[in-house]
Amino acid sequence: MTVQAMVPRMTEICGPGGVVSDPAELRTYECDGLTSHRAAPGLVVLPETAEQVAAVVAECARARVPFVARGSGTGLSGGALPRTDGVLIVTSRMRRIIAIDPASQRAIVEPGVTNLAVSTAARPYGYFYAPDPSSQVICSVGGNVAENSGGAHCLKHGFTVHHVTGLQIVTPEGELTWLGDGTGASPGYDLVGAFTGSEGTLGIATKIVVRLTRIPQAITTLLAAFETTGAGGAAVSAIIGGGILPAAIEMMDALAIEAAEAAVACNYPAGAGAVLVVELDGPEADVRRDSAAVRELCQQAGCTEIREADDPAERAAIWAGRKSAFAAVGRISPAYLVQDGVVPRTALGEVLDKIAALAAGSGIRVANVFHAGDGNLHPLVLYNDATPGEEARAEEVSGAILDLCIEHGGSITGEHGVGTDKSKYMPRMFTREDLDTMQLLRCAFDPAGLCNPGKIFPTPRLCGEVPGPHRGVHPLVESGVAEQF
Repeated sequence: MTVQAMVPRMTEICGPGGVVSDPAELRTYECDGLTSHRAAPGLVVLPETAEQVAAVVAECARARVPFVARGSGTGLSGGALPRTDGVLIVTSRMRRIIAIDPASQRAIVEPGVTNLAVSTAARPYGYFYAPDPSSQVICSVGGNVAENSGGAHCLKHGFTVHHVTGLQIVTPEGELTWLGDGTGASPGYDLVGAFTGSEGTLGIATKIVVRLTRIPQAITTLLAAFETTGAGGAAVSAIIGGGILPAAIEMMDALAIEAAEAAVACNYPAGAGAVLVVELDGPEADVRRDSAAVRELCQQAGCTEIREADDPAERAAIWAGRKSAFAAVGRISPAYLVQDGVVPRTALGEVLDKIAALAAGSGIRVANVFHAGDGNLHPLVLYNDATPGEEARAEEVSGAILDLCIEHGGSITGEHGVGTDKSKYMPRMFTREDLDTMQLLRCAFDPAGLCNPGKIFPTPRLCGEVPGPHRGVHPLVESGVAEQF
C-alpha cells in the first residue's frame, strides 16, 4: 500500500484536521532542528490521544509502511527526519498534564507537553522538573525521552533517564502498554531505561511519569570571566576537584560571547576570552559556603572579573547569553553546524586547543559553548553556505572534532543523540559485534524494522539476518521498507 492510499483511514482515525497530505504543507515537517538533513514526509498525522497513535501505528504495521515520531522538532541530530515513503506521527497536540502528585513527587504528562510547562505546573506545590535543555521553553517531554536530553543542570540533577519512572508506549505493532510501574523501583529488566534515549526506534511514548524535584531553598549564580578557555577549564577542574558539586558549570568562549552580545546584549565582561556560569543550589548555608569557595578557586585560576546573583531577575540576565548561544551565532555567521561530543573534564584544555588548531588550519571558525562540568562540548562550526566548498570543509571540521572526542576517551554525543547525522561515526566507537548486539534490542521491539528506520546504525541489520556480511537481497529491501548497505 502507498502512503497516499492510507489518507482515508488516517483521516478516519485523526479527523480531517489531523492529517496533512498537501505537498507544500508536508515540507513544513521536512527536518528537525538540524536543517542540513531534509526529507519531506509521505504523510503527516497529528493524533490527540494515545489510542489514536496506537491506531495509526497499527495501520502502518499492517501496510508495512515505515513511520517516524516527531515532537516539537527541536532535535539536533536528524532523529526525527521523516521518510518520503512513510508516515510522520507528530505528537505536539498531546499536551495534557494529566496529574501533578506532590505526595509521591511525580507528574504524569503527555509527550507534547513542553519541558518548562511541567515545572510551571509543579511550582505551586514547591517542585520543579529538573532536566532543562536550552530549548526547554519549546522542546517536548516526549522528545526528551527519545533523546535522553540533559541540559545545563544535568551535572547535579541528571539526565531525562534519571527522572522518568514509567512510560505508556505504543509498540511498533500498534499495541498500547506500560513500561515500569511509575515508582522507578520495579523488578526485572529496566525497560524504561532502555526505551529512554532509544531515539524513537523502539516505539512511541504516549504518557510519561516523571519525577519531580523539590525547589531548593537557595540558588546563586556566578559569572566568572577569564582571559582564556584554558584558565576557565582550570577553574572547572579546581571546583570539581575541591568536592563542590554545582547544579551547573557552563563555559562560553570569545566567539560565542560575541554572538550572544549581538543577539541579546547579555552584558558579559568586555574583552573576556571565556566566561564560566556556575550555579549552586541547595540549603542556604551550603550555597553560601560553596559560593565563597567557587569565588576563591576562580580567582586562583586567574579570573579577571566575577559577579554573583541570587535574585531571579539577575540570575536570568546571566543565563540569557548562555541560553541564547545556539541561535545567537546566526548573528555572526550565515550558516553553522551544531556539534555534540563528550570528553573527560581532565582533557578539556587539550581538546579545546586542538579544536582551535583545527579551526585555524581549515579557515573555519568554531564557537565553543558547552557544559564544562561534565565535559559535554557543543562546538558551533560556522561557515558560509554561499561559498563553494565551505560547507564540506565545515563538515570535515565537525567530524574531526568527534574524532578528537573519541581519541581522548569520550563520546560522539552527550545529549543530542546519533540520529541521521552521526550514524556514520558509530563504528569509530563500537565494533561490529557491539553494533549487532545493540540491534538485537531494536529487533526484539521492532522485528519488521518500521519504527524510525535508518537512524543510529550505519548499516541497519535486518531482524532475523545471520550476523556477518550481508548476503543477498532481503524481502524488506525489495519492498522498499528497509535499506541494505
